[in-house]
Amino acid sequence: MSALRTLDDLLAEGVSGRRVLVRADLNVPLDKQTGAITDDGRIRAVLPTLGALVEAGAKVVVCSHLGRPKGAPDPQFSLGPVAGRLGELLGAPVHFATDTVGDSARSTVADLADGQVALLENLRFNAGETSKDEAERGAFADQLAAFGDAYVDDAFGAVHRKHASVFDVPARLPHVAGRLVLREVEVLSKLTGDPERPYVVVLGGSKVSDKLAVIEALLPTVDRLLIGGGMCFTFLKAQGLEVGTSLLEKDMVDTCRNLLERSGGKIMVPVDVVVADAFAPDAAHDTVRVDGIPSHRLGLDVGPETVAGFSAALSQAKTIFWNGPMGVFEMPAFAAGTRGIAEAITKADAFSVVGGGDSAAAVRALGLDESSFGHISTGGGASLEYLEGKTLPGIAALEN
Repeated sequence: MSALRTLDDLLAEGVSGRRVLVRADLNVPLDKQTGAITDDGRIRAVLPTLGALVEAGAKVVVCSHLGRPKGAPDPQFSLGPVAGRLGELLGAPVHFATDTVGDSARSTVADLADGQVALLENLRFNAGETSKDEAERGAFADQLAAFGDAYVDDAFGAVHRKHASVFDVPARLPHVAGRLVLREVEVLSKLTGDPERPYVVVLGGSKVSDKLAVIEALLPTVDRLLIGGGMCFTFLKAQGLEVGTSLLEKDMVDTCRNLLERSGGKIMVPVDVVVADAFAPDAAHDTVRVDGIPSHRLGLDVGPETVAGFSAALSQAKTIFWNGPMGVFEMPAFAAGTRGIAEAITKADAFSVVGGGDSAAAVRALGLDESSFGHISTGGGASLEYLEGKTLPGIAALEN
């Protein structure tokens, strides 16, 4: 990978009085009933970059997406609540534009004083942001680029997307990597380079198909690969076991069987699971051996013996990558597996990386000490694609 120009390079050139367009990842979860932010981790992650620009006297124009609106304004996906929270964390008001590149955005940016921050409305309210038509995407990028004299990408969670604000804007402005993006690339480069061994990877989540490419990429290089979450039931089925009504990808059973056969014993799957009568927080549940899953019940977490076995493997590790919860951690009855594995990772004498997405959310939801992990990524999909060896459009754009 080419060396990236960094925020420090931009600051050294001087940004006082200059408009700096910052692509952030402020795609935070919102409570469906109240619209309140339920986890502000991604907002906090961009503060080092924004704080440095504010202190240096830049006029900071922040842009981001939130959720998946269909290329038109949708109030439930407004970044308004994010502007309020960002202002609280920065200790100064954030000026909010009620559109992306329209009259409100133009006047909001024009009125910025040195050291002030503006946030544009959700980029995905404009169809040009995600368009596969290069002309449409480019036209939107032209409008966005007009708000900046320089561009900073600090949205690692979006660098795997070929979107206007991520891929096309950097071609139109002097561009650098923000503090967060630089840290993410440095950390993940350790994992793809020559990680200290033993190197243990923990993968969870619901679908094998979502993780197949990263399993294929990691299998030759890891020492142990621990499989939990809903995806484990496809592996158990591949061993000829009954999985009841648990999540199962029937078309992936042969693939999982092949992975197990050629893993040389590297892959560890659960030996016990927590099964329930229904997918509900108050469902009746028990722990059973994996060869005793009743046909009418579904697995919602790994069991204590599995946690003990996985923890033993993690205790020997010197490098750990974890992506995906071990069970339905949002329901207290099925959170013990994820908590147990997370705690084992914190106790290991290892460099540990939490691969974003639901794993990062679980760390915060379970009240675990974030500082006890080596690094918590903000980009689940981006971190997986980086480990797969894919070219990430946002990173490629910064290298050019």
